[in-house]
Amino acid sequence: MIQTENETLGRILTDFNLADTELSEGLKLLGNTDHKYLRDLRINLSNGLAYPNLSKKESYLITLAVAVNEKNGNLVEAFTALAEGEGATTNEIAELYSLVSLMNINNVFYRFRHYTQKEYYTNTPAGIKMSIMMSPLLGKEFFELVSLAISAVNGCEMCVNAHEQSVKQHGATEARIYDAIRLSAIVKGFATLV
Repeated sequence: MIQTENETLGRILTDFNLADTELSEGLKLLGNTDHKYLRDLRINLSNGLAYPNLSKKESYLITLAVAVNEKNGNLVEAFTALAEGEGATTNEIAELYSLVSLMNINNVFYRFRHYTQKEYYTNTPAGIKMSIMMSPLLGKEFFELVSLAISAVNGCEMCVNAHEQSVKQHGATEARIYDAIRLSAIVKGFATLV
């Protein structure tokens, strides 16, 4: 168990099932200096997980997807437990891993196409199998929402635009999209410290 005299850091670690993990150098530094950013981070995380356009389960699945994308084992373990606590199944979590992997493939490929803007690359079929997108267990709207979030984290303009359009066609409001992207951005920042 991590011992910390910084109350805010202690609460962050407890709230997100991280009390038994080794503190990163960044968190140690912020905790030892009682840095005001810790309070901002805790508020951002708490607010992000309570956004009104996402259910608790959806919020934890989005945070898990970002943690998987960032290869942050501590957050993957923590957010898996939190998602399971909200009813996420093993199959849903497995599909989430598949989604993140596929988005990484697509984000690299379509970012390349976008950057080069060459006719050959644009007109040649991608040849990338994407059958999991056809009838996802998580539902098409939520699958597209998480795909959009991962594409935003990875900085693929083409994928962001395509998934934003698709998720709206499947019924998502701009407010729901905005909440998912804000939460993803917060978790991306959190992952740099954990």
